[in-house]
Parts: sequence; C-alpha cells; structure tokens
Amino acid sequence: MRRLHVALKILDRLEEVLIATLMAAATLLIFVAVLHRYGTGVSFLYPYLIQIHLSWAQELCIYMFVWMAKFGAAYGVRTGIHVGVDVLVNQLSPTPRRYVVLFSLFCGALFTAVVGTMGLKFVIELYQTDQVSADLEAPRWIVYSAIPAGSYLMCFRFLQVAWNFWKTGELPHHDESRVEGIEIEAPPPAEAPPEAAR
Repeated sequence: MRRLHVALKILDRLEEVLIATLMAAATLLIFVAVLHRYGTGVSFLYPYLIQIHLSWAQELCIYMFVWMAKFGAAYGVRTGIHVGVDVLVNQLSPTPRRYVVLFSLFCGALFTAVVGTMGLKFVIELYQTDQVSADLEAPRWIVYSAIPAGSYLMCFRFLQVAWNFWKTGELPHHDESRVEGIEIEAPPPAEAPPEAAR
C-alpha cells in the first residue's frame, strides 16, 4: 500500500512538472518569436536576426499547449478545479447524493476511456503512415499521442476521485483563496482585555 502511495505521489509530481514545463517553454518561445519578428524590422538588427529561422515556433507552441491542456484536464479532475453545477445534487439527502456523484464520476471515466481508446486507435493508424508535421517535420503520431495519453490519465483520475469519494465521502475541492507554495500563518489568538482596575 505504501508503494502505491509513493507511486501516486510521483505521478502527481510528474503531471505538475510536465504542465508547468510546457507552459513555461511555450510562453518563452512565443516571447522570443515575437521579439524576433519585431526585431527584424529594426535596420541594424535585421542582418543578424534574419539568419535565425523561427518559422517552426508557432507550430511547436500549438503542440505544447495541446499537450498541456490534455494533462491539465487530468490535473483539474484530481484537484477539483473543473467547473461543475452541483446545486441540485447538494439538495439531495446523503445516500442519493452519494450515488449520483459516483454515477457522474463513472460517466466521466467511461467517456475519457472511450476518447482515449479512439485516440489510441487513430495514433496507431497514423504511425503506419509516416506522416510528419508541416514546419517541424515531427512524426504526427507523436503530436496526436496527447489524446490517448491525456484521456487515459483523466480516466484514471476520475476513478481515483471515485475511489476516494467511496471511502471518505469527500470530493477534491479547490480553495480559490489559497496559493500553493505560500503558507500564511494564522494570527495568534487575541488576548483577553485586562480587567479594569478597581
């Protein structure tokens, strides 16, 4: 059981690192591409910048954002940050509410499993064609692998949330006021005012 807990912690950290790395790399690449585009308009920079070819930057950024979005969706399921309308569900008594929540989680798991399986089938068929992307000339099956990888991870997260809900009755909840990495100490309790002198 301890090994499973450690493996899940490693998976959680890998998921977060992948999302953050893709987001940072895409943002940096877009920034450099924009500087390059406007820098070539400056006469004394033109001879130097025109030798640098960044025509592939936009395509790579699109692919990075697709991968980030697919894994970000799985992260959203795990942390409870997806938007959900639960006004009617919360009006139910505890037992029916429990079954409705579990049913919705299993529907999410089924949907993402179907999308992942269809995506995997598409990627396998694409692998056999040797197609490459337009600018990067990267194998297209690598680009589209985000669909099965992200969908299967999202399916796993739905099942993980369902299991935890079945055991504890609690769903992951995102606290909008909390920023990860910043811990604010609670103020010390106020002292009772001294009694008035008699």
